[in-house]
Amino acid sequence: MTAFNFELARHNMIEQQIRPWDVLDQRVLDTLARLPREDFVPDRYRSLAFGDLAIPLGQGEFMLKPNIEARILQALALQPTDCVLEIGTGGGYLTACLAQLASTVVSVDIVADFVDAARHKLKAHGFGNVTLSVGDASHGWSARRYDAIAVTGSVPAVAEIWRQSLSLNGRLFIVTGRPPAMEALLITRIGEQEWMQESLFETELPLLRNAAAPKTFEF
Repeated sequence: MTAFNFELARHNMIEQQIRPWDVLDQRVLDTLARLPREDFVPDRYRSLAFGDLAIPLGQGEFMLKPNIEARILQALALQPTDCVLEIGTGGGYLTACLAQLASTVVSVDIVADFVDAARHKLKAHGFGNVTLSVGDASHGWSARRYDAIAVTGSVPAVAEIWRQSLSLNGRLFIVTGRPPAMEALLITRIGEQEWMQESLFETELPLLRNAAAPKTFEF
C-alpha cells in the first residue's frame, strides 16, 4: 500500500486552494508550507488535512478550511513583535501559524479538551511563545490590548469590546452576520476612539459559542 504523500498534499493545498484565493504574502505561504497541518487534525482525518473542507474536531466544532486560515493570517499582517489574541483554539493549527509569525500568542477556547490537545501538539513542535487558557471569551478576554486578534467563530454583530481590545494600529479579524449572509471583516484601530473597517470576503462560519445576539427593537 502506497504511503500518503503529505508533502505533495501540502504543496497542492497551497497552489490549488491558497494562492488562487489571493493569498500571496510570502511569509504566510512559507508558514503554511513549513507547519505540518496533518499533526493538528484528529488522527482519523490526517489524510484529509489538506482538503478544502472544515474538519470535525468533536463536540460540534470544526477546524477552519485552509483558505480561511490563510486569509486570516494575511489580513492580520503580523509582525515579529506582535502580541496576538486568538479566540477559539480548536485544533491548534492556526495557533501554531500565529505563533510562527508573531512574538506571543494568547489563545482561549471554551472546550478544555481542545486546549489540552493543543498544548501537547504545540509543545511537541517546539512552540514556547503560546499561552493557552480555558474560558468563555465570547465577550472579550482580559483587560489588556493586543496588536492582532483572530476570532475563529462568527458573531451576529461586532461587540465594542473587540474594538477596545486592540492596541493602536491593532487589527481584528472577525466574521459577522447570520447565515447565509456573513462577511469577514478587518477592523484596524487608527486612533484612541477611531477605527477603520474593511470587508474582506463573504463566508460562513459556525457561531462563536455564547456570542451575544444584537439587540432588536420592539414596537
